Amino acid sequence: MPKNARLNGWLDEIDLEFVEREATPRLLMKLSIQLHLAGLLISNTVSVLEVFSVKRARFTVHNWVHKADLQPESGRCPDHIAVNETVIRLNDEQYWLYAAVDPDTNELLHTKLEPTTTKVFDHSFLTELSEKHDVSDAVFLVDGSYSLQDACQRHGFDFRYEKHGNRNAVERVFREIKRRTFCFSNCFSNADAETADDWLRSFSFAWNQLI
Repeated sequence: MPKNARLNGWLDEIDLEFVEREATPRLLMKLSIQLHLAGLLISNTVSVLEVFSVKRARFTVHNWVHKADLQPESGRCPDHIAVNETVIRLNDEQYWLYAAVDPDTNELLHTKLEPTTTKVFDHSFLTELSEKHDVSDAVFLVDGSYSLQDACQRHGFDFRYEKHGNRNAVERVFREIKRRTFCFSNCFSNADAETADDWLRSFSFAWNQLI
């Protein structure tokens, strides 16, 4: 499918039901959300709006992104799933980001932000993943995380240790998320964990549209 057709389809999937009274044309609102999630800084997104003689604050565009409540599609049936967790910073606090990626398509299947990493959170992450997708026949690719291996065992999932290879898919996602949160620190800081979780789901939606 041509890339421009995919991007047009993406615009169609952005639901603006949250809008009550907004002077900005809806097409420009959708375009702003798309540009920001595709990697453009909010300050630069605001500059794009100014080309169309529309002046909006960065905070306004930031709110559009979060209120759109974009999420990756559910119902996938992957053959393999690369899972991992990594540390990211939210304000001055340390959080653990869990992610599951289909290495065959590079699609982000599920993300979850937790204040720490424990067997309980690992198990909860896989439970949520299995509620969104058919993962019963998938092979989980896990690194040296014993808690994730334990969670796979408790769920009865087939898993194998893999440090590189197909697991690179989830590492690429982590690198991009960390790059983006660093670039968008003027927006991502002073946010609570729920807002950060919303942003991660929106990022997952955008990532899947662009790969």
